[in-house]
Amino acid sequence: MEKENKNLISGVIVIDKPIGMTSHDVVQIVRKGTNIRRAGHTGTLDPRASGVLVVLVGPAVRLSEYVSASDKRYQAVIQLGTTTDTYDADGRVLSTTSVDISEKQFDDVLQSFVGQIEQVPPPYSSVKVKGRHAYDMARNGEEVDLEPRTINVYNLDLLEWAPPEAVIDVYCSSGTYVRSLAHDLGEKLGCGAHLIGLRRTKSGRFTLRDAVPLRKLREAFENDTWQKLIIPAAEALTDWPAVELTTEQLDIVRHGRRIPAEPGVGTMARAISEEGELIGLLELDPETQEWQPKKVFTS
Repeated sequence: MEKENKNLISGVIVIDKPIGMTSHDVVQIVRKGTNIRRAGHTGTLDPRASGVLVVLVGPAVRLSEYVSASDKRYQAVIQLGTTTDTYDADGRVLSTTSVDISEKQFDDVLQSFVGQIEQVPPPYSSVKVKGRHAYDMARNGEEVDLEPRTINVYNLDLLEWAPPEAVIDVYCSSGTYVRSLAHDLGEKLGCGAHLIGLRRTKSGRFTLRDAVPLRKLREAFENDTWQKLIIPAAEALTDWPAVELTTEQLDIVRHGRRIPAEPGVGTMARAISEEGELIGLLELDPETQEWQPKKVFTS
């Protein structure tokens, strides 16, 4: 019976990942602690970074491509005057320069990165080039030529100015490399820079307030109270509009058939039962003004 109940569990565990662990390490802890093999994170945090790691458990893993695409927020510590080959403190130092920059100069250049910009990922990144990870090529001493990507930086705030260090708040689209931001910022300032600290404070709608420290999660696994930490899958995409289904529509959507759409709701929506359970994701067909089930989560 216990095994059967675990198979029915579907939702989100938001974890405050500590420094020194990979995101995969954390997922493995969740799989072992819950005894549920279907689990995955929705956005890698480097081992040196801490903060919000969203882990989907059970059937909710099918939400991954949508939750992964959510906006992110970080608190980053940047050191000016030094560049490294990895764009962070793990790398080999390439150059050192004296820093003679005012707080206003720094903030003026920082604000120039706000908006839709082109960004080249770091050479030491998981981006693939002809089927190979860039970091493998970089470690082998091969030249890594990565294509720039279009990203959105919504807001940048200077939180603390203590040269040669600066602490900034970064609110950006998924796919943004804060290491590249630090490197590019240093280049534009003319003194070089690299990232020495990173904490993700928000991923999609989930913040540090929603996150459980890994230590407490381990305790919950030991005490078998971890199910209290599961956030319903329906809350993973609360920035999407919700379409509450009638009993008749529930059956229609579960069988992958279309239902009429109200005008002006949007192009994607969550299908929710009257009890608030996530039934599926809907995509609008603008020609027929009908919702087409894109994913269905219950049977």
